This record gives sequence, C-alpha cells and structure tokens, in this order.
Amino acid sequence: MPSFVISEKCDGCKGGDKTACMYICPNDLMVLEPNSMKAYNQEPDQCWECFSCVKICPTQAIEVRGYADFVPLGSSIMPMMGTEDVMWTCKFRNGLIKRFKFPIRTTPEGQANAYLDQKGKDIEGPLLFTEEIDGKEICDPDPSQLV
Repeated sequence: MPSFVISEKCDGCKGGDKTACMYICPNDLMVLEPNSMKAYNQEPDQCWECFSCVKICPTQAIEVRGYADFVPLGSSIMPMMGTEDVMWTCKFRNGLIKRFKFPIRTTPEGQANAYLDQKGKDIEGPLLFTEEIDGKEICDPDPSQLV
C-alpha cells in the first residue's frame, strides 16, 4: 500500500511553498494542493514505500503499510524522528502497542568525505581516484600490436 496523507492532520508544513514530504520523496510523488494547502501522493502506484515522507512529516499525517517482515498483517507502524534517534510505534491487531527506539546513523550534510586527506593528481586522467592512490599507472599500448 503506498503512502497516503491523512488530510485532517496535514497542515501543509505551515503554508510554505514546498512541504517536507515534497522535499524528501525520492520519486517526487508528493505535491501540495494550492487551494487546501494539504499534501497528497499524486501517483500512489509509483510509491516505493521507503518511509522517507512518513519519517519526516512533522504532524505524522502520512501513513504507509508496514513491511511484513517486521510488522504483522493488520498492524500499523508510525515512526517519530528525533535529533538523535527514531522511535517506531507499532500497534498490533489485538491493541498491544510496542515502541522501539534506534539511533540515527546519518552523517550531517557536507561532512561525509572518506578521502579527505587524499588528493588526486589529475582529474582529467584515465585512472580512478583510488587507482592513483595505489600507485597504478596506465602505460601506452605497443604500436606494433594495434590493428
């Protein structure tokens, strides 16, 4: 089941020109209805069910079916993002509610650079960056073997 917006909960991210779900959707499916200022999924059949919009929604107005490998059929799942962790609230068919808290393992934007101390020699050269570091060289082919 693709993501769907509960219109009673959606506030259109306080009337901005772009909502949080529009910003985060990897498939650009979420749009803002200009008259009602509510977001909605314009192509539900194209939804990847990645939970990105569900996790970023500040009013918890977006729901997606939970994957069967961690949520039993008929249950609902709702993530709540914090600055350091994400809490998943799972409501089972029998009414039991369980909460699971996991740390967020993301790197702040602009800080992920695994090769910060390494410098490439020639950006226009035929070698990949890691090949330059390993000391590989590309030698010219033997002209007698060229056809």
